Amino acid sequence: MRNCARMLCVVVLGLAFLATAEAQQLRIGYVDMKQVLDNAPQVLAGRARLDQEFRARNDAIELDEMRASALEARLQQGDMSADSRVQLERDLRELRRNITSRKEDLRDELSFRRTEEVQSLEEQINVAVQAIAERNGFDLIVSSPVVYASPSLDITDMILEQLEVEFAADQLELGTP
Repeated sequence: MRNCARMLCVVVLGLAFLATAEAQQLRIGYVDMKQVLDNAPQVLAGRARLDQEFRARNDAIELDEMRASALEARLQQGDMSADSRVQLERDLRELRRNITSRKEDLRDELSFRRTEEVQSLEEQINVAVQAIAERNGFDLIVSSPVVYASPSLDITDMILEQLEVEFAADQLELGTP
């Protein structure tokens, strides 16, 4: 009897909650964070900075790869002494190992720096989401990944517009075009 009364109480409270929620019209929005992180001007500017930062190292690796290709072509000609051939093969192996190692180091460091860039923008993105939510009367904003979100809930473009405005203001403040 006691369990039945508890169950009835839970059902009544649940129905009361549903009635209140329905009368109040909950406003929910969805933000596709992948799209924000792919298209926000702050992220694009960060990528450009990283590209500049790592360009010289990448160019040096590409130059060594061209050098290795030239050494391979020289080996293919087959017009050298056995000692010269052995030495050239050693040099080529050493160069390939060096290239592989430098590529891996560059990839790791670039990945780390990209993560740093994104983390530094998380707060700015969160502030933009909160500003849009408050300005447009949203009760709840969820971000990806989610199992499903109706396209009618997607406010990603609003977030990107807010970030563009903030980026433009930052550029004006810094005196950068």
